[in-house]
Amino acid sequence: CNNSCVGGAAGPHRAGISGYAANSSSILKSSACFAAPQVSGVRVQLEMHALWRQFDQLGTEMIVTKAGRRMFPTFQVQISGMDPAAEYVLLMDFLIVDDKRYRYAFHSSSWLVTGRADVVAPSRMHFHPDSPACGAQWMKQTVSFDTLKLTNNLLDDNGHMILNSMHRYQPRFHVVYVDPTPDSHANAHRNFCSFSFPETRFMAVTAYQNHRITQLKIASNPFAKGFRTTDPQDRCYRHHI
Repeated sequence: CNNSCVGGAAGPHRAGISGYAANSSSILKSSACFAAPQVSGVRVQLEMHALWRQFDQLGTEMIVTKAGRRMFPTFQVQISGMDPAAEYVLLMDFLIVDDKRYRYAFHSSSWLVTGRADVVAPSRMHFHPDSPACGAQWMKQTVSFDTLKLTNNLLDDNGHMILNSMHRYQPRFHVVYVDPTPDSHANAHRNFCSFSFPETRFMAVTAYQNHRITQLKIASNPFAKGFRTTDPQDRCYRHHI
């Protein structure tokens, strides 16, 4: 993979990402029936799958702040089946799971529906900073979206992912083949594949609601030292701003 394969933006390939593939396995294969050969054989394996399952069993929560907060667990994948010489753009977005708004009931340790979802926040996509790059580069190591941040600021101008607090979301991962041919626009619907891992679903919150989630974050996240002195009695129930 030479230097011409890396860097820059993907222009027209930023649009048209609507495919959706869901599976309970930690390894997903492209499900696009008419996908271009450069994406039809792509397989994606979720890293830290066991940890994601642990969180999912408790009901994963992700903090959203005005300034933006990184996800933990971090969304990381291993990719195979790419054309080593072809260029690809990798990106993520977040789908709202349902049309409901929730609150956490501490007495029953469960989430309850409180009404219809708020107006959907502006839809955005997060492009992996190494995009575009050759398939050989993407496949040689774990792909990490550790720079992605979640915010509840509807006016955010930092490129963070805008989510509504107390709503459930499904992270979605996309692989887009950078088609160098003149008719790339006509083939746009064939040049990408999308992957979703159900165990990565989460509730967006401004403060952790389930104390077991807090405990698991502390136990598994080396950067969660700030929580170690948190008194459980200090938990507050806060709506998004």
